[in-house]
Amino acid sequence: MMSRRDLIATGAAAAALAPAAGVMAAPLRSGSPLDTHDALGLADLVRQRQVSASELLEEAILRTETLNPRFNFMAQKHYDLGRAAIAAGLPEGPFSGVPWLVKDLNTTIAGEVTENGSRFYKGDRASVTSEIVNRAQKAGFVVFGKTTAPEFGLSASTENKLQGDTRNPWNPAHIAGGSSGGAAVAVAAGVLPAAHATDGGGSIRIPASCCGLFGLKPSRGRIPMGPTRTEGWGGLSVHHAITRSVRDSAAIMDATHGVELGSRYAAPTPEGTFLSYVDKAPRPLRIALMLTPASGSPVDAEAVEAARAAARLCEALGHHVEEAAPKLDAAAIGVASFVLSASSIAADLLDRAKATGLVPGPDNLEAITLAFFGYGQQTTGMDFARANNTLQTAAVEVARFMQHYDLILSPTLAAPPLELGRINLSPDVDFAQWGQRIAVFSPFAQLANLTGQPAMSVPLATSASGLPMGAMFMARYGDEATLFQLAGQLEKAAPWADKRPRL
Repeated sequence: MMSRRDLIATGAAAAALAPAAGVMAAPLRSGSPLDTHDALGLADLVRQRQVSASELLEEAILRTETLNPRFNFMAQKHYDLGRAAIAAGLPEGPFSGVPWLVKDLNTTIAGEVTENGSRFYKGDRASVTSEIVNRAQKAGFVVFGKTTAPEFGLSASTENKLQGDTRNPWNPAHIAGGSSGGAAVAVAAGVLPAAHATDGGGSIRIPASCCGLFGLKPSRGRIPMGPTRTEGWGGLSVHHAITRSVRDSAAIMDATHGVELGSRYAAPTPEGTFLSYVDKAPRPLRIALMLTPASGSPVDAEAVEAARAAARLCEALGHHVEEAAPKLDAAAIGVASFVLSASSIAADLLDRAKATGLVPGPDNLEAITLAFFGYGQQTTGMDFARANNTLQTAAVEVARFMQHYDLILSPTLAAPPLELGRINLSPDVDFAQWGQRIAVFSPFAQLANLTGQPAMSVPLATSASGLPMGAMFMARYGDEATLFQLAGQLEKAAPWADKRPRL
């Protein structure tokens, strides 16, 4: 571990390493607590006075300044905000003194900019702080910036015309996933051990898979979405985190879950804490292995093998796995999802246009976003209601299927991480072709959003080209406890903490 004197020296150097153009930043120091501890471990060091919150923050800032020019994961830098929070005195929480990054997508800090990865929101300052940020700060996290996302979270790759391309630290020519790509890169690159993320169609699990991390999407209604609204994209979207360790994910959920003012619904609360389940081996589970998506689109052989390998590991741990899948109308639920997301985006853009006088167009919105906007303006209230009904029917069908299974196991993605430029929001193809590319690359992840169920991507595989690949497990609604139990068991059986990209 780095000595206290070295940490102080590192922190003092951070400001000087905001390099001038053309100046190469210093290489990362090895042996920092940021390399050897997860978020709970860092908080323990702070409590034991082995390191201070300021030292951790300055080391995270140094790493940001060193690595961001290479991988482009920062949307906003709020270094002074973090320093001021420490100077004012941090609350005694489970993560007191641990650096934290917030995703720059519909997640606000009063007085600070939230741009949603879009030129249409450039410079937009928030008047309120999101409840998820308030709860993270009450848990002791030190917010020092916001991470990149594709425009409005509409792609499985974090590329946008406002901030540029976010690159995978395992191979910068490839995508980091989306829409929480900036969060995943910051964690994978070692800037911090966990970061805030959101998921409206796989946006936690996709970048977790691409970057070799643990990513759990909670049940609908588990984590607060407000205060300006308590539901996103008609219930498709949720908040949580991307982490290196399973226990961090569980403890973050403990610190942030629960109803907020105006909540329309809430997921059932388990007995005990989520963290308490991580070290409890689950009873033998019945697991359905789903290797073909509902759409019937092809799945790369490496993705199939990643899921099969996860299945073999589960069987070795005493669980029963058999190939099975719910029968779903993929076309109908795909259209329903599009109606909910497109109409929500169109409403937001028209509201901002009315408030600011901005005119939505190609100068401030990307080509695919404009297609969503155009379609959304044509939807009716009956379209929205029918879409909602379609997804409720799908949720009932999946719930019936899962009366016979505890979990559904599938590949997280149908292929290893793509090269940059394939699924960005200003592509070299038309909207239908772009939609086909997205659907073929990520045909599994969105189901959990459509039904409201929790799901996790576990970093258990590596492609022949050396890129991470995840296996995805989906549980019954409200049953994150079983996911954390199995994840803890898998983490012990096939540890991934030391599998890091070479920087």
